[in-house]
Amino acid sequence: MTAHEREESSEKALLRRALLTARAALTAEDTERAAGLLADHALELAELADAGTVAAYVSVGREPGTRALLDTLRARGVRVLLPVLLPDNDLDWAPYEGAGSLARAGRGLLEPVGARLGPEAVVGADAVLLPGLAVDGRGMRLGRGGGSYDRVLARLSRAGADPALVVLLYANEVVPRVPEEPHDHPVHAVVTPEWVRRFER
Repeated sequence: MTAHEREESSEKALLRRALLTARAALTAEDTERAAGLLADHALELAELADAGTVAAYVSVGREPGTRALLDTLRARGVRVLLPVLLPDNDLDWAPYEGAGSLARAGRGLLEPVGARLGPEAVVGADAVLLPGLAVDGRGMRLGRGGGSYDRVLARLSRAGADPALVVLLYANEVVPRVPEEPHDHPVHAVVTPEWVRRFER
């Protein structure tokens, strides 16, 4: 790792800590209220309204809530794929079949119990909803640092797939600059409980 890469990594770690601290201060009522607003705004996106398949995730803890969004997409007939964390931190995928089809997994995650479709299943998605901690004006996203979604984005790129990449955040998590590393990919839009912002593709 070069000195520049070490500096970027350190900047990312500091930003992650600050944002996670802010999330930890949210109440359950804050996150529940935000989840409904987030779903309303996300569903206004043409990329989701027109999607046949959406790769998404189940929010946990104080993450911007996805449950209402998942259920509405499914009710509209959208095929929703949810991740299953593999031992090497890569992601497999399985269909979302309602809240009753989710089971507790490692790291506090909720995962679908249905048939696994393989890591390549994400390549067929029309839109991919990404967790994150921040995004900047260029669309550069800051994740938690586990690398799972870096692999997903690299897989999409290798396959020549071009789904809409949408990150779900709180408004204060749209920041002036996210430290960027060579493997980072920009997203196409950010949805918060207050508004939607698109980035140039």
